[in-house]
Formats: sequence, C-alpha cells, structure tokens
Amino acid sequence: MNKLIHSLMALSLLSLFSCKGYTDLSVADFDKMLSEDATVQLVDVRTPDEFAGNHLPGAQNIDWQGDGFIDQAKAVLDPARPVLAYCRSGKRSAAASSALQKAGFTVYNLRGGFLGWTEAGKRVTKYEVETFWTDGGKPVRITLIKHGSLEVAYEGLSIQIDPVGEYGKHTDYAVEFPKADVILVTHEHKDHFEPVTIDILSVEGTRLILNETSRAQIGKGEAIANGQRTELPGGIVMDAVPAYNTTPGREMFHPKGNGNGYVLTIDGLRIYIAGDTEDVPEMADLKDIDVAFLPVNQPFTMTVDQCVAAAKAIAPKVLIPYHYSKTDLSALPSLLPGQDVRIRQLQ
Repeated sequence: MNKLIHSLMALSLLSLFSCKGYTDLSVADFDKMLSEDATVQLVDVRTPDEFAGNHLPGAQNIDWQGDGFIDQAKAVLDPARPVLAYCRSGKRSAAASSALQKAGFTVYNLRGGFLGWTEAGKRVTKYEVETFWTDGGKPVRITLIKHGSLEVAYEGLSIQIDPVGEYGKHTDYAVEFPKADVILVTHEHKDHFEPVTIDILSVEGTRLILNETSRAQIGKGEAIANGQRTELPGGIVMDAVPAYNTTPGREMFHPKGNGNGYVLTIDGLRIYIAGDTEDVPEMADLKDIDVAFLPVNQPFTMTVDQCVAAAKAIAPKVLIPYHYSKTDLSALPSLLPGQDVRIRQLQ
C-alpha cells in the first residue's frame, strides 16, 4: 500500500511538472545554480522601475507586462542555455516561465521571488553587473558603478577600482557595498581618487594600491608603477600598465609614467581596466584579454576612433567603454564588426 501511495505521489508530481513545463527552485537552489552553472541566463521579469530600484547581480530586465515579451526574450536569450527567472513574489515569473518554456526555453523559477531572496539575506544591487567565468568555471561579477568606478567580486573577495562617492551621481559605499579586500586607484584626479570613500571601504587588512602621486597625497597604501606586478588575495595576479595622453596639447592631463591601468588575471580570466589613457603603443603588448574597459571622453582620454584603434590592438573578447561622459558611442559597435561591444551606463 505504501509503495502504491508513493508511486501515485510521484506520478502526481510528474504530472504537475509536465503541466507547468518549468521548475520551481528554492532560494538556496536558485543561488546554487547561479553560482555553479556558467551557462545560466538570469532574467528579472519585473517592470523597469522595479529593476532600477534593486535587482539580483547579473540580471537582465525583460518586463513580463511589457509589449512583446517573448519576442524580446528570443532576441536576447540563447535557447540552448537555461533561464533563471524571478519577479517580486514569484507569480509574474511563474507566468513568464511557462511562456518561455512553450517558446522552447528550459526555465527555472525563483519560488518566493525577490522578496524571498532579500529575506534570505542574499545580495542585490541597483547597478548593472556583468558576469564572466574563469577557466575553472567560477563567476567573476563586475559591478558597473559609474564613470571610472567598478567593483570586481570573486570568491567572496571585493576589489574596488577608483571608488568615488560624490562624483556625478551619489554612491553610498557604506550601505551599497561590503568592505573592500583590495582598493585600486589609477591616479589622483578627483573622479578617481577620493580619500573619504577609501576610508569608508577600508578595514584592517584592506590593501590599498595606487600610483605614487596618490599615495603621497593620502599618506598611506602601496605605490605601484607601470610595469610592476603584485599578487592579490585569492591568487589574483595584478599588472600595472601605462596610462597616459599622447596627443599634442593633452599631455598635461595624464603625463606618461604617472597613472596606471591594471590587468587582473583571475584563474585564467584576464580583465583590463585602462584608467585614463589614449591608445598608447604599449596596448599592443597586452595579450589574451577577455574583458577590456576603455575610456572614451575626449579630450581627456580617447576619441571614438582611438577607442576603435585600441580595441583592434588589444582584441579583447568583450569591450565595455567606460568613463565616456557625453561622448556619443552609438557608432562604436558598427566600427568594430564581430567584436562584442557592450555599451552600459558608465558616463
């Protein structure tokens, strides 16, 4: 009798799954899949306003209630890769998951939604987050904070690059980010170097690494020069590379030998954060770059044409222009055919 009951229960569950066509996951299982499966695609099906307020790191927003949900999904999602979907409570994402399943996607829905995720103490962000994967299949999440400010998160480590709270839009580092394991400063200009924010992010053991001029101004930290290498926590290798102006009349903005760009090598994944620079000859020496952040705000850094030249010299797998102020980047993808160019909110 017990075997019969168990068999009937199993058949009922199978029937339920077949009707739904997608799988509900608990917060723990959803988080586990996000952390361990390099192929997943994370989709927030809430409204753009809800998404802008806070969302799961690495999510892309496709509004279930907007026009052409399935058409949008087909345009940006790969049907060969699993989709993880969520909304506020799990209801909208359940409907969206069913529709996606019928459109040919393999879908997993977050049971309890965003509310359950936050109640469990899982991290959320209001910023865009790009996720990349190391050779060992571990995620590296890069939070695109603003302008020249980024956070690189890996294996529980937080690396802050040029953290500035009050430049442009306000960033509350005390609330929005964990204390930093490493802080990298490219150079001493106020849109890259803010001692009060460095203090907010620092605890005992935080490594502050910066160019010599910045170190002299703040009176602490480890100065590093172009061409030097150091090892960071987690086995991360960091190389300081040249960042300077070359166009006549612009040399005073960023003189050669003063500022740094940084190349982080994280379990085989190579990330280039260029700092304030033009398309200098030394870029041709950079090899096997997976992700490149290149500044495009003339006259202080690169023109669009210089960015194109730099991208061709470096040949990164992914190019993300940053620090671009009011520069029009709309032509950039067409100027780099075949290149994965991602224009994000990094004015």
